[in-house]
Amino acid sequence: MAPAPTENEALWGPRYRVTTVGLVLLVTMVAFEAMSVGTAMPTLVAELDGQELYSWPFTAFLAASVIGTVLSGRLIDSRGTRLSLVGGPVLFGTGLLLSGAAPTMELLLAGRVLQGLGGGVQIVAVYALIGLVYPDRIRPAVFGVISAAWVLPALIGPAVAGLLTDHASWRWVFFGLAPFVALGILLLMPLFRTLPRTPAGGVEVRSADVRRWLFVSAVAAAVGLSALTWAAQHPGLATGVLGVVGLVLLAPALGRLLPPGTLRAARGLPTVVLSRGLLTGAFFGVEAYLPLTLTAVHGTSPALAGLPLTVGAIGWSSASAWQGRRPEYPRDRLLRNGYLLLALGLAGTTVGAVAFLPFWLVLPFWIVAGFGMGLAIPSVSVRLLELSPPADRGYNSAALQIWDMLLSAACIGFGGVLLVTVASAGAPTPAVVLLNLLMAGLALVGALLAGRTNPPAPVDKS
Repeated sequence: MAPAPTENEALWGPRYRVTTVGLVLLVTMVAFEAMSVGTAMPTLVAELDGQELYSWPFTAFLAASVIGTVLSGRLIDSRGTRLSLVGGPVLFGTGLLLSGAAPTMELLLAGRVLQGLGGGVQIVAVYALIGLVYPDRIRPAVFGVISAAWVLPALIGPAVAGLLTDHASWRWVFFGLAPFVALGILLLMPLFRTLPRTPAGGVEVRSADVRRWLFVSAVAAAVGLSALTWAAQHPGLATGVLGVVGLVLLAPALGRLLPPGTLRAARGLPTVVLSRGLLTGAFFGVEAYLPLTLTAVHGTSPALAGLPLTVGAIGWSSASAWQGRRPEYPRDRLLRNGYLLLALGLAGTTVGAVAFLPFWLVLPFWIVAGFGMGLAIPSVSVRLLELSPPADRGYNSAALQIWDMLLSAACIGFGGVLLVTVASAGAPTPAVVLLNLLMAGLALVGALLAGRTNPPAPVDKS
């Protein structure tokens, strides 16, 4: 008798191959866009005479993503995955074309809004589809592949975007991705016939009142998040007031957009969602200032300053692939180990802020941080699907993405506040040291909470 196929063999076998390729292609296109737009942005805003709106293409994308994730989650829970799985890439691709063709900054922002809506709709659909199509044992391998889909964009995305911007036009950063989005949709078309037109059973766990106010809450969260992001990027008295307004809008919205008990780390699903934000907030809060630190403190070139981001992506994908081949490992243990490695990597990366030490000492620590993320992020995703009834996968996947975006933006913004208040862009060492250690502490808090991602013990009614 032939041995049973391994998880990775089954993932790329005849039954799942086309679906896997389609999902990876869609995720890769979003990753390329995320890694490339920042490279083209200085040239883009100069050509469109939009320097005073420099941060708004990023802010508009982020705010629209919040609305897209919520709408997609609600749509999936009520209508199934079909519409989101098609509509997300279509919106994203349309946004790419509009952004690439935009003659003015206003139209570019409209394109970025469409991209954000499409990206938010699409990522929730991907999570729901993984829960619907792939059996439990294969899911760790699926999430490992999804994580690996970010590696190639991280390695070559900024360089390709730079070459296109210098030798052709920044518009091709957007135009060049659109055909691949269309190809991803075509690869998934055979799957659409087999997907149910309605959710696959399950019990709706939220009240009708919560469901009725989801869209309003999504808009409030998008506006609040935009206000907080803008205030963090432009510190001052007026923007401080704007940040308070954003917080007032955001706080009640989160009560409807997140599972009850998320902010107090209730056992099970709430702590799973909380863990995603702790991970991405800590990691990206440090990563956002790593190139600046190496450039300002060590005088490295932009290419060398970006090297830690590349090796971190390699560590992330390697760990994701490793955990995907070991579905039998307890997810709470993998999550705790990932948090501990992340804490070590974030704290160790502080060496990059010390001028008399060689800059390359950052590299092994950032690989460790990436490896920790590669263990932890797929474990959170797998546990989310395990704890989500089929009719709630859309809502819970959307909650995961919203908390991810919010904590990432908050930690990056907090780093910006430290940079302005205790240091400067030219001499960032005090701010970076404090930020890195605080983010390492955040990862240690996550390690303490990892056991609470296990579901509550059943109540004995005997």
